[in-house]
Amino acid sequence: MLFGDGAGAVILRSSEEPGILGAALHADGHHSEILKVSGSIAGGAVLGDPFLRMDGPAVFKLAVGALQAVSEEVAAKCGLAMSDFTWVVPHQANIRIMEATARKLGIPVDRLVATVHEHGNTSAASIPLALDQAYQDGRICRGDRVLMHAVGAGVTWGALAMQA
Repeated sequence: MLFGDGAGAVILRSSEEPGILGAALHADGHHSEILKVSGSIAGGAVLGDPFLRMDGPAVFKLAVGALQAVSEEVAAKCGLAMSDFTWVVPHQANIRIMEATARKLGIPVDRLVATVHEHGNTSAASIPLALDQAYQDGRICRGDRVLMHAVGAGVTWGALAMQA
């Protein structure tokens, strides 16, 4: 399964306790050709190419590099080392990208929350779905430090560190 369908959201509230520790977002349109849908819909008709086009090797290389860099950026902003994170909840693009990024960051793969084998790549819903599953099954507990990172079409990428 490559792509799944899903929706998710994370509800935030103000608190005296730490929550979001740091975040970073980036975009670079120069990479748009490696992952895109160039078609559109107008007046109920499909105009142009309606299919997702991806240069898999280029996406893999860019994703791993960008996710490593943005994760290190967020950890540095927070004054944390990668070993300070209890869990990493990555965008569930594919297990190879997730595991390669973990290796580059020096994070054991058993600290990844991976649900891609159950949901497929649900795009923007993948992190909320994985977070929910990890909370429901008791992996993520109060006080845990969690790193989340994602990469998307366009090309965009970001990371967020939080304390549960």
